[in-house]
Amino acid sequence: MSVESATAIQRNQVDLLDFVDWSGVECLNQNSSHSLVNALKQGYREDEGLHLESDADEQLLIYIPFTQVIKLHSFLMKGPEDEGPKTVKLFANKEHMGFSNVSDFPPSDSAVLSLDNLKGKPFTVKYVKFQSVRSLTIFIEDNQCGGDVTKVQKIVLYGTTQDVTFILEGISKFDHYI
Repeated sequence: MSVESATAIQRNQVDLLDFVDWSGVECLNQNSSHSLVNALKQGYREDEGLHLESDADEQLLIYIPFTQVIKLHSFLMKGPEDEGPKTVKLFANKEHMGFSNVSDFPPSDSAVLSLDNLKGKPFTVKYVKFQSVRSLTIFIEDNQCGGDVTKVQKIVLYGTTQDVTFILEGISKFDHYI
C-alpha cells in the first residue's frame, strides 16, 4: 500500500456506531441504573451526567457485534480520573466470553489507559490484528484507583468497513496510474 493510500485511509476513519448490531450487544457486570447504552449510544454518550458503571466489582466485559465486517483503527474511552478504566483488553471475533474464561484467551491487543486517554485521546490498536472484525469483546480489567467501581462516560470505536477500504485502495491505485 502506498503512503498516499495509508494516509487516505487514516483520514477516513469513522465512528463505527452505525455498524453496531444492537440486538446482540451485551455487557456483563453493569449496574442496571448505569448501563452500556449510556457510554456507547449516540446522544447518551455526550451527556455528562450519564455513564456505564460496574456493579459487583471493578471489571466489565462488553460484547459488540457488527452488522458487517469492519477494520478497527482506534478507540476512545473517556472516564473519571480515579474510577475510569485502566487496563483494557480487546478480543476480535471472540464470542461467548465470560469472566470465568476471559483469561484463557490471549487478547488481540491491550491498553493501559493514561489520563490523556480518559480525557478523550484515542488509543490506536494493532491495526493488523483488527482487519476482519465481525465482533469485538472489550474486557475492562481494572480502574485507575484500584477501587470496586469502574465508570465509563464514553466509548467510541474508529475504523472503516471492508467496502470503504476497498474503495479507497482502488482510488489510490487508480491515482498511481494517472
